[in-house]
Amino acid sequence: MMKKDLGVKAFLFPMPVLMIATYNDDDSVNVMNMAWGGVCGDNMVALNISEDHKTAKNIKKRQAFTISVADKDHVVEADYLGIDSGNKVSNKFEKTGLTAIKSTRVDAPIVEEFPVTLECKVAEINHDAGGFRVIGEIVNTMVDEKTLDENGKVDPTKLNAILFDTFQYGYYTIGEKVGQAWNSGKKLK
Repeated sequence: MMKKDLGVKAFLFPMPVLMIATYNDDDSVNVMNMAWGGVCGDNMVALNISEDHKTAKNIKKRQAFTISVADKDHVVEADYLGIDSGNKVSNKFEKTGLTAIKSTRVDAPIVEEFPVTLECKVAEINHDAGGFRVIGEIVNTMVDEKTLDENGKVDPTKLNAILFDTFQYGYYTIGEKVGQAWNSGKKLK
């Protein structure tokens, strides 16, 4: 096998398509599409975000946000929310036709159409080599009942979650299950 040197590239695949929802100063909904984030502990998430984004400003003021998993049925809306800036387009959420309800646990909106939402409060804000980083504590997770299997657990195939491709900037859905964590590798023990 021959490998080619491509230089410094952030080529990890898959990357989640995270929908970060916050409230603006006037209590209108702001949602941002981002891929530079994920879980960093059992009850913690990390967002690496440019500090000049409307979402970053809202998070600093409200000390709360929600993260939703974008899905195949809403790829157009999810992509649009990453194209327009809340700093320039005050009604960008309304343009999507999506709906939001107020979280009862944190000062942030929940987008009803996305299948999974993590309600988060700010645990820490850092400025370091990675830039502006928000660490959030997950205080609750909400899921659409249609995504649950017969045992009440989330079935990834029912989520139709979209993934971001850092190679060619495409969106993909999850494919087939090819193994079981902490089990498939046992044959090598």
